[in-house]
Amino acid sequence: MTIQNIPQIKFTDSKNFFLMAGPCAIESEDMALRIAERIITITDKLHIPYIFKGSYRKANRSRVDSFTGIGDEKALKILAKVSKEFGVPTVTDIHESSEAAMAAAYVDVLQIPAFLCRQTDLLVAAAKTGKVINIKKGQFLSAGSMKFAVDKVKDSGNPNVILTDRGNTFGYQDLIVDFRGIPEMREFGVPVVMDCTHSLQQPNQGSGVTGGKPALIETIAKAAIAVGADGLFIETHPEPSQAKSDGANMLHLDNLETLLTKLVRIREAIL
Repeated sequence: MTIQNIPQIKFTDSKNFFLMAGPCAIESEDMALRIAERIITITDKLHIPYIFKGSYRKANRSRVDSFTGIGDEKALKILAKVSKEFGVPTVTDIHESSEAAMAAAYVDVLQIPAFLCRQTDLLVAAAKTGKVINIKKGQFLSAGSMKFAVDKVKDSGNPNVILTDRGNTFGYQDLIVDFRGIPEMREFGVPVVMDCTHSLQQPNQGSGVTGGKPALIETIAKAAIAVGADGLFIETHPEPSQAKSDGANMLHLDNLETLLTKLVRIREAIL
């Protein structure tokens, strides 16, 4: 699997890392388009291959009254509009086997959430769509264990797999990143991404709202590029405090260009 297999992706000959970035959830068409346009302006300037990220539905919530989405079809159509309007690929996560074909009709990359990375039926259903599959490593798994997730997709006839690390559970309310996992997972012959925002979550807070440490996003991103990550996953929003999902660990959109500029320099230094 190479990132050239992702439809519409640009700058694949730039030798840069690739970026999956966008809001945690699709909140509205206007916001999705504004965020996409801003990120594309930055990634075009820096020649970074880019995939717009947005969840059409958030199924894994701490509380029953948490925001889950604006409606599946409505959100998926917004993702399709982003792709058509800006000529970029899109990625969204799916949670059940029945969602695979539905989401695949609108996006280029299907993402398997970390908690679901061992669900065989889900992985097989995603694989059979023929889309690129991004599997997030479970917080409860070693890097080496992800070989079996990769095999499930490949054995289902789909060689287009990406793995994303998002940290490991550390106690009850924290995560820690083991950067040894990036080169270990690259040995499986697939691109490896570092999720720089979810790896800084502080889950299961007493309020039922997940916390985070966004001030450390730059630290995680720099380290990931330095040890050879092929890509980065960053959730970003123009007003994280107002975001309807995962605002506590998102990067403010105003800080994205400065961060990516630094990371491009690190990438150049290690090549």
